Amino acid sequence: MSDGQSMRQAASWPAEIGQQHGARGPDQTAAVEAAALNKWFGSFHALKDINLAVPQGGRIVICGPSGSGKSTLIRCVNGLEPFQSGTVRIGGVDLTRDQKQLQKIRRSVGMVFQQFNLFPHLTVMANCTLALRRVLGKSRTEAADIAAHYLERVRIPEQAHKYPAQLSGGQQQRVAIARALCMNPKIMLFDEPTSSLDPEMVKEVLDVMIDLAADGMTMLCVTHEMGFAREAADQVVFMDQGSIVETASPATFFAAPSQERTRLFLDKMLR
Repeated sequence: MSDGQSMRQAASWPAEIGQQHGARGPDQTAAVEAAALNKWFGSFHALKDINLAVPQGGRIVICGPSGSGKSTLIRCVNGLEPFQSGTVRIGGVDLTRDQKQLQKIRRSVGMVFQQFNLFPHLTVMANCTLALRRVLGKSRTEAADIAAHYLERVRIPEQAHKYPAQLSGGQQQRVAIARALCMNPKIMLFDEPTSSLDPEMVKEVLDVMIDLAADGMTMLCVTHEMGFAREAADQVVFMDQGSIVETASPATFFAAPSQERTRLFLDKMLR
Protein backbone atom coordinates (compact mmCIF):
# COMPACT_ATOMS: atom_id res chain seq x y z
CA MET A 1 0.00 0.00 0.00
CA SER A 2 1.34 3.46 -0.90
CA ASP A 3 1.81 6.24 1.62
CA GLY A 4 -1.03 8.12 -0.04
CA GLN A 5 -3.40 5.20 0.39
CA SER A 6 -2.36 4.75 4.01
CA MET A 7 -2.94 8.36 4.87
CA ARG A 8 -6.38 8.38 3.25
CA GLN A 9 -7.71 5.77 5.67
CA ALA A 10 -10.05 8.33 7.27
CA ALA A 11 -9.86 11.24 4.88
CA SER A 12 -13.53 12.11 5.27
CA TRP A 13 -16.08 12.10 8.03
CA PRO A 14 -17.72 8.73 8.71
CA ALA A 15 -20.61 8.28 6.29
CA GLU A 16 -23.24 9.35 8.80
CA ILE A 17 -21.29 12.43 9.88
CA GLY A 18 -21.67 15.59 7.83
CA GLN A 19 -24.74 14.25 5.97
CA GLN A 20 -27.25 15.30 8.60
CA HIS A 21 -28.93 18.72 8.91
CA GLY A 22 -29.72 18.66 5.21
CA ALA A 23 -29.89 22.43 4.75
CA ARG A 24 -26.10 22.55 4.71
CA GLY A 25 -23.77 20.72 2.35
CA PRO A 26 -20.67 18.88 3.58
CA ASP A 27 -18.41 21.85 2.80
CA GLN A 28 -20.59 24.09 4.98
CA THR A 29 -20.76 21.79 7.99
CA ALA A 30 -18.83 23.25 10.90
CA ALA A 31 -16.21 20.96 12.38
CA VAL A 32 -17.33 21.75 15.94
CA GLU A 33 -20.38 23.59 17.23
CA ALA A 34 -21.38 24.17 20.85
CA ALA A 35 -24.64 25.95 21.57
CA ALA A 36 -25.95 27.08 24.97
CA LEU A 37 -23.67 24.49 26.57
CA ASN A 38 -23.90 24.15 30.36
CA LYS A 39 -21.94 21.85 32.63
CA TRP A 40 -22.18 21.44 36.40
CA PHE A 41 -20.03 19.49 38.83
CA GLY A 42 -22.51 19.16 41.66
CA SER A 43 -23.42 22.75 42.54
CA PHE A 44 -20.42 24.20 40.70
CA HIS A 45 -21.39 25.73 37.36
CA ALA A 46 -18.31 24.91 35.27
CA LEU A 47 -19.56 25.96 31.80
CA LYS A 48 -22.13 28.72 31.39
CA ASP A 49 -24.04 29.01 28.11
CA ILE A 50 -21.04 28.35 25.89
CA ASN A 51 -21.54 29.17 22.21
CA LEU A 52 -18.69 28.32 19.87
CA ALA A 53 -18.44 27.44 16.19
CA VAL A 54 -15.22 26.14 14.63
CA PRO A 55 -15.09 25.92 10.83
CA GLN A 56 -13.33 23.07 9.11
CA GLY A 57 -9.66 23.94 9.09
CA GLY A 58 -10.11 26.44 11.94
CA ARG A 59 -7.31 26.82 14.46
CA ILE A 60 -8.69 27.90 17.82
CA VAL A 61 -6.61 28.63 20.91
CA ILE A 62 -8.55 28.64 24.17
CA CYS A 63 -6.87 30.50 27.00
CA GLY A 64 -7.76 31.85 30.41
CA PRO A 65 -6.88 31.51 34.09
CA SER A 66 -6.86 28.15 35.86
CA GLY A 67 -10.36 26.91 36.64
CA SER A 68 -12.02 28.91 33.87
CA GLY A 69 -13.51 25.82 32.18
CA LYS A 70 -11.11 25.47 29.24
CA SER A 71 -10.27 21.78 29.68
CA THR A 72 -13.85 20.94 30.61
CA LEU A 73 -15.01 22.48 27.34
CA ILE A 74 -12.82 20.38 25.07
CA ARG A 75 -13.57 17.25 27.11
CA CYS A 76 -17.27 17.90 26.43
CA VAL A 77 -16.45 18.31 22.73
CA ASN A 78 -14.85 14.86 22.69
CA GLY A 79 -17.64 13.22 24.69
CA LEU A 80 -15.34 12.57 27.65
CA GLU A 81 -17.48 14.73 29.95
CA PRO A 82 -21.28 14.63 29.99
CA PHE A 83 -23.06 17.97 30.12
CA GLN A 84 -26.46 18.90 31.47
CA SER A 85 -27.88 21.23 28.81
CA GLY A 86 -27.13 22.62 25.39
CA THR A 87 -25.77 20.86 22.32
CA VAL A 88 -22.45 19.81 20.86
CA ARG A 89 -22.18 18.90 17.19
CA ILE A 90 -19.16 17.31 15.55
CA GLY A 91 -19.26 17.35 11.76
CA GLY A 92 -22.98 18.08 11.97
CA VAL A 93 -23.86 15.22 14.35
CA ASP A 94 -25.56 16.20 17.59
CA LEU A 95 -23.88 14.25 20.41
CA THR A 96 -26.86 14.75 22.68
CA ARG A 97 -29.27 13.13 20.22
CA ASP A 98 -27.20 10.43 18.61
CA GLN A 99 -25.12 8.64 21.20
CA LYS A 100 -24.72 5.67 18.84
CA GLN A 101 -22.45 7.84 16.72
CA LEU A 102 -20.16 8.74 19.62
CA GLN A 103 -17.57 6.05 18.94
CA LYS A 104 -17.52 6.86 15.23
CA ILE A 105 -17.09 10.53 16.04
CA ARG A 106 -14.25 9.80 18.43
CA ARG A 107 -12.37 8.09 15.61
CA SER A 108 -12.48 11.43 13.78
CA VAL A 109 -11.33 13.45 16.81
CA GLY A 110 -7.81 13.05 18.16
CA MET A 111 -6.92 14.29 21.63
CA VAL A 112 -3.61 14.98 23.31
CA PHE A 113 -3.66 15.42 27.07
CA GLN A 114 -1.43 17.18 29.60
CA GLN A 115 -0.02 13.82 30.60
CA PHE A 116 1.28 11.64 27.81
CA ASN A 117 -0.87 8.58 28.66
CA LEU A 118 1.44 6.20 26.83
CA PHE A 119 1.45 2.51 27.73
CA PRO A 120 4.78 2.13 29.57
CA HIS A 121 5.14 -1.58 28.75
CA LEU A 122 4.80 -0.99 24.99
CA THR A 123 7.35 0.44 22.60
CA VAL A 124 6.69 3.70 20.79
CA MET A 125 5.75 1.73 17.66
CA ALA A 126 3.39 -0.52 19.62
CA ASN A 127 1.74 2.49 21.28
CA CYS A 128 1.10 4.00 17.86
CA THR A 129 -0.17 0.83 16.15
CA LEU A 130 -2.40 -0.54 18.91
CA ALA A 131 -5.59 1.34 17.96
CA LEU A 132 -4.88 0.97 14.24
CA ARG A 133 -4.91 -2.82 14.60
CA ARG A 134 -7.60 -3.28 17.24
CA VAL A 135 -10.01 -0.49 16.29
CA LEU A 136 -9.49 -0.07 12.55
CA GLY A 137 -8.46 -3.67 11.82
CA LYS A 138 -5.24 -2.77 10.03
CA SER A 139 -2.68 -5.49 9.40
CA ARG A 140 0.58 -5.41 11.36
CA THR A 141 2.48 -4.21 8.28
CA GLU A 142 -0.05 -1.57 7.30
CA ALA A 143 -0.27 -0.24 10.87
CA ALA A 144 3.53 -0.08 11.11
CA ASP A 145 3.72 1.87 7.83
CA ILE A 146 1.18 4.41 9.07
CA ALA A 147 2.90 4.75 12.45
CA ALA A 148 6.31 5.20 10.82
CA HIS A 149 4.89 7.99 8.65
CA TYR A 150 3.60 9.95 11.63
CA LEU A 151 6.66 9.34 13.78
CA GLU A 152 8.59 10.90 10.91
CA ARG A 153 6.06 13.72 10.88
CA VAL A 154 6.70 14.52 14.55
CA ARG A 155 10.46 14.19 13.98
CA ILE A 156 11.25 11.14 16.10
CA PRO A 157 11.36 8.15 13.70
CA GLU A 158 14.54 6.89 15.37
CA GLN A 159 12.68 6.38 18.68
CA ALA A 160 10.22 3.81 17.30
CA HIS A 161 11.60 0.82 19.18
CA LYS A 162 12.26 2.52 22.49
CA TYR A 163 9.97 2.48 25.52
CA PRO A 164 8.39 5.67 26.91
CA ALA A 165 10.65 5.70 29.97
CA GLN A 166 13.66 5.98 27.64
CA LEU A 167 12.38 9.23 26.14
CA SER A 168 12.35 12.84 27.29
CA GLY A 169 9.07 14.48 28.17
CA GLY A 170 9.01 16.37 24.89
CA GLN A 171 9.62 13.18 22.95
CA GLN A 172 6.85 11.38 24.82
CA GLN A 173 4.41 14.16 24.03
CA ARG A 174 5.37 13.96 20.35
CA VAL A 175 4.68 10.22 20.47
CA ALA A 176 1.26 11.03 21.92
CA ILE A 177 0.63 13.42 19.02
CA ALA A 178 1.80 10.81 16.50
CA ARG A 179 -0.46 8.19 18.08
CA ALA A 180 -3.46 10.51 17.70
CA LEU A 181 -2.53 11.36 14.11
CA CYS A 182 -2.31 7.66 13.21
CA MET A 183 -6.12 7.53 13.32
CA ASN A 184 -6.12 10.33 10.71
CA PRO A 185 -8.51 12.56 12.66
CA LYS A 186 -10.46 15.43 11.18
CA ILE A 187 -10.04 17.43 14.40
CA MET A 188 -7.23 17.56 16.95
CA LEU A 189 -7.86 18.64 20.53
CA PHE A 190 -4.93 19.64 22.74
CA ASP A 191 -5.39 20.03 26.49
CA GLU A 192 -2.39 22.07 27.70
CA PRO A 193 0.03 19.74 25.92
CA THR A 194 3.14 21.55 27.17
CA SER A 195 2.12 22.20 30.79
CA SER A 196 3.99 19.20 32.19
CA LEU A 197 7.18 19.79 30.17
CA ASP A 198 10.42 21.42 31.17
CA PRO A 199 10.83 24.81 29.45
CA GLU A 200 13.50 23.56 27.05
CA MET A 201 11.15 20.82 25.81
CA VAL A 202 8.18 23.10 25.11
CA LYS A 203 9.44 24.42 21.77
CA GLU A 204 9.88 21.00 20.18
CA VAL A 205 6.22 20.15 20.86
CA LEU A 206 4.93 23.57 19.78
CA ASP A 207 6.91 23.33 16.53
CA VAL A 208 5.10 20.09 15.67
CA MET A 209 1.74 21.70 16.44
CA ILE A 210 2.58 24.73 14.30
CA ASP A 211 3.36 22.37 11.41
CA LEU A 212 -0.06 20.73 11.82
CA ALA A 213 -1.75 24.12 11.85
CA ALA A 214 0.06 25.12 8.67
CA ASP A 215 -1.28 22.00 6.97
CA GLY A 216 -4.89 23.00 7.65
CA MET A 217 -5.71 20.60 10.49
CA THR A 218 -8.78 21.69 12.47
CA MET A 219 -7.43 22.34 15.96
CA LEU A 220 -8.72 23.37 19.37
CA CYS A 221 -5.87 23.95 21.76
CA VAL A 222 -6.07 24.86 25.43
CA THR A 223 -2.76 26.50 26.23
CA HIS A 224 -0.98 29.26 28.12
CA GLU A 225 1.60 29.54 25.33
CA MET A 226 0.77 32.96 23.95
CA GLY A 227 3.51 32.74 21.33
CA PHE A 228 1.77 29.71 19.85
CA ALA A 229 -1.53 31.61 19.84
CA ARG A 230 0.06 34.50 17.94
CA GLU A 231 1.71 32.26 15.36
CA ALA A 232 -0.72 29.41 14.76
CA ALA A 233 -4.26 30.45 15.73
CA ASP A 234 -6.80 32.16 13.53
CA GLN A 235 -9.06 32.82 16.54
CA VAL A 236 -8.27 33.18 20.23
CA VAL A 237 -11.01 32.41 22.77
CA PHE A 238 -10.59 33.84 26.26
CA MET A 239 -12.54 32.14 29.06
CA ASP A 240 -13.08 33.11 32.68
CA GLN A 241 -15.33 31.63 35.36
CA GLY A 242 -16.95 29.20 32.94
CA SER A 243 -17.87 31.77 30.28
CA ILE A 244 -16.42 32.91 26.99
CA VAL A 245 -15.41 36.52 27.65
CA GLU A 246 -13.93 37.39 24.28
CA THR A 247 -13.20 35.86 20.87
CA ALA A 248 -10.93 37.64 18.43
CA SER A 249 -8.23 37.22 15.83
CA PRO A 250 -4.72 37.03 17.33
CA ALA A 251 -3.92 40.52 16.00
CA THR A 252 -6.94 42.04 17.72
CA PHE A 253 -6.72 39.88 20.82
CA PHE A 254 -3.16 40.90 21.65
CA ALA A 255 -3.18 44.49 20.37
CA ALA A 256 -6.67 45.71 21.24
CA PRO A 257 -8.74 43.35 23.41
CA SER A 258 -12.24 44.69 23.96
CA GLN A 259 -12.78 43.43 27.51
CA GLU A 260 -11.06 44.67 30.64
CA ARG A 261 -10.84 41.12 32.01
CA THR A 262 -8.92 40.10 28.87
CA ARG A 263 -6.53 43.01 29.26
CA LEU A 264 -5.80 42.08 32.88
CA PHE A 265 -5.07 38.49 31.85
CA LEU A 266 -2.71 39.55 29.06
CA ASP A 267 -0.92 42.02 31.33
CA LYS A 268 0.01 39.11 33.62
CA MET A 269 0.82 36.64 30.84
CA LEU A 270 2.98 38.96 28.74
CA ARG A 271 5.10 40.58 31.44
